[in-house]
Amino acid sequence: MKKIFITIFCTIIFTVSAEATVITGGVKYDINSAKDAVMTTQPPFLSSQLVKNNILDPNSNTNNSALLRGITELKDRTLAQFSDQSYGIIYKNNPTNVFYYNENGYLTHIELKDSVEYPYKAYKYNTFGNLINISLRTSEEETFIFNPSGKLIAHWVKSQCFDENNNVIMTRKIYK
Repeated sequence: MKKIFITIFCTIIFTVSAEATVITGGVKYDINSAKDAVMTTQPPFLSSQLVKNNILDPNSNTNNSALLRGITELKDRTLAQFSDQSYGIIYKNNPTNVFYYNENGYLTHIELKDSVEYPYKAYKYNTFGNLINISLRTSEEETFIFNPSGKLIAHWVKSQCFDENNNVIMTRKIYK
């Protein structure tokens, strides 16, 4: 009887211990919790000097050529291309700033990130310094984007961008 009790006791302890140590990673967001997360902080100030210093992409030809060949990692920067032929640049010496250019290398937007660790918030401005959107990047594959009033603009999941009605509105190429 004592042996059966010890066996049952050990089985219960190991089962409870195994269940207690199950780790589920990351925080899951839905539209409402993502909105709450981004609308609780004051957007940072965008310096007009930052805009002025980056109004033209000095490496436009090199960047477009690299993207045509599917290359997104260069020595000093990471590139992303969008279906409208615009592209983004993150310089490795300052990964909290993202510069968006049209296909001709003219600056269209600047994004300021509050971190590079997920989840992080990003604030996108036009070249006049107006806040265009606020996003919550929850992982490498998912981003929620809201207008400054908190209305959902887009939800990126992997390479597709969805509107509030779950229609695909844009795609991007992701190279790994």
